[in-house]
Amino acid sequence: MKTERRYDIDWLRVIAIGLLLIYHIAIIFQPWAMFIGFIRSNEIMESLWKPMTMLNVWRIPLLFYVSGMGLYFAMRKRNPKQLLLERTKRILLPFLFGVVAITPLHMFIFQKYYHLPLSYFPHMGHLWFLGNIFVYVILLLPLFFYLKKNDNGKIKKVLSSMMRHPGGPLLMTLFFVIEALTVKPQLFAMYAKTWHGFFIGLLAFFFGFIFMYSGKTFWETVLKWRWLYVGLAFVLFAVRYFVFATEAPGYLTAIESNCWIFGVFGFGFKYLNRPGKTLSYLSKAAYPVYIIHMFVLYAGAMIILPLEIPVFLKFVAITSFTGITCFLIYEFIIRRIAILNPLFGLKWKSNAAMLQRINL
Repeated sequence: MKTERRYDIDWLRVIAIGLLLIYHIAIIFQPWAMFIGFIRSNEIMESLWKPMTMLNVWRIPLLFYVSGMGLYFAMRKRNPKQLLLERTKRILLPFLFGVVAITPLHMFIFQKYYHLPLSYFPHMGHLWFLGNIFVYVILLLPLFFYLKKNDNGKIKKVLSSMMRHPGGPLLMTLFFVIEALTVKPQLFAMYAKTWHGFFIGLLAFFFGFIFMYSGKTFWETVLKWRWLYVGLAFVLFAVRYFVFATEAPGYLTAIESNCWIFGVFGFGFKYLNRPGKTLSYLSKAAYPVYIIHMFVLYAGAMIILPLEIPVFLKFVAITSFTGITCFLIYEFIIRRIAILNPLFGLKWKSNAAMLQRINL
């Protein structure tokens, strides 16, 4: 079966991971960084956190949405057994490898920076996202394949009809509102290893699939009404920022979060749905870079923070160091050593492909 390639979704995954790197670097310059296990700069840049407060309520949900959309495309050419095997290789294997071999590295750097006793312990760290995704696949696969078998049934027709109106996607936001009212997260953006993060990720993953399943009407709607969604999001952000000092009640933030995301989907569909060599390269690099970025970031902080330079230049230097070093590790180690490919979520290289690369 021929499948449509959605380049805008690939781009959004790449952009979201790029924003994640910047977000994590910004944490280094906040007074509370050490409370969540980050190296902290002695010089604080709290102004840097202002744009991050806009970003932090939708960056992770966006990745879960995109992951659900990716599963929709993967299902179109795989049966349940094939899909489960493929997701085990692409998600569970890198997750388990990362827990024992990658995430302990940034804790080693943290311990060394603060002159603590060096100790090793496997932990999820930032890879909790992968663990959640694999659980969602296990939980939702029966339902998703049921929907796939009934591709022209009443459920799809109802969903497609709902998505013709700008209120259709917003209606789905009610589930996120219920989650916020039920779980009552202390901080909405505290996703890592919390029940709030688990359930909001489950909802976003589920509806990412559902939006793709409902057909082109969802994309036509977010394209047409993208400015409406962004406008609503900006108003809700202004309320959150000026009235609630950035931490509004969860039900309001849930609506804001989804409005940002629907707007991003609309703009992405309009401007990013185009192929290119840059996208082809970055879409493959994004997953390995996500896995390794934390220990690279910590290493950059350990080297750069003691330097006698202005604090903003430290932020720029750590950002540059993280981006360049992640690229070098991906390009000259992960990408070129075939045995490492599956450990970082890349596809196995065939013998013929490896011989061709050697000949080049």
